[in-house]
Amino acid sequence: MLWRLGQFQFDFPRHPIVMGILNVTPDSFSDGGLFCDPERAVDRAWTMVEEGAEIIDLGGESTRPGAKPITPEEELRRILPVLERLAPRFPIPISVDTSKPEVAESAISAGASLINDVGAVTQVPRMWQTIAGARAGYVVMHMQGTPLTMQLAPSYRDVVREVGEFFTDRLSRLESSGIDPSQVALDPGIGFGKTVEQNLQLLTHLNVYSQLLRPLLIGISRKSFLGEIAGGGPSNRLPAALACSLGAADQGCSIFRTHDVRETSQAFRMWSAMRQPARSESSVGQTG
Repeated sequence: MLWRLGQFQFDFPRHPIVMGILNVTPDSFSDGGLFCDPERAVDRAWTMVEEGAEIIDLGGESTRPGAKPITPEEELRRILPVLERLAPRFPIPISVDTSKPEVAESAISAGASLINDVGAVTQVPRMWQTIAGARAGYVVMHMQGTPLTMQLAPSYRDVVREVGEFFTDRLSRLESSGIDPSQVALDPGIGFGKTVEQNLQLLTHLNVYSQLLRPLLIGISRKSFLGEIAGGGPSNRLPAALACSLGAADQGCSIFRTHDVRETSQAFRMWSAMRQPARSESSVGQTG
């Protein structure tokens, strides 16, 4: 199974992909304000490459629960100085986390290879035309509502089934819009319009989406449901996030969006090593 992102591609099955989060926002729930300076953001991007990131996800608009939307102009003002500095010499794909087609167009022109669309639940022909024309990668994320409303009263009859139906519908619509399935990855949207219990149902049934034959991405880093179950504020939820990530990898999840690149990369190196065939025959029970 191939995932094509412009000039880049990933061939699955393979070692899990770590996607490093780079928010250039003043108000993101965990790291808002840390990387608003473009030079500092560029330095952080290169550090994440050294730590093991294989994709950098650049975001200019907070999607935390209750976040108010910003204009495309403001979003571009935040991301373009970073993207333009990185793209000419960056060795890995740069993703832009946006739901605005005009932002996606400018980002791809500036060197982005992937659009991570938290608003894929809406039908925006201009966005899909942009992705098709550029042959960029595209992440289809499920969200109930908008960031401003999504956590007010999430409601599903069967969250696992309904997210799967959304994926099937979007894959069909995207292909009709000229987007090849090989350009698409799927994200069930953990924490986006879901209760704690609904998040857990998705995390324990990720394997049902394998029949769609597309790589699966999850973003659980520092999210509030981790704290509600395991305790701790955003900066103290790494152990819980790693537990979820390893469980998701066991179910076939391929791409992991995280603030904590070094620790997540290390966890997956150990996970991969433990899954390798034994290199030598066991000597237990043998006598000389």
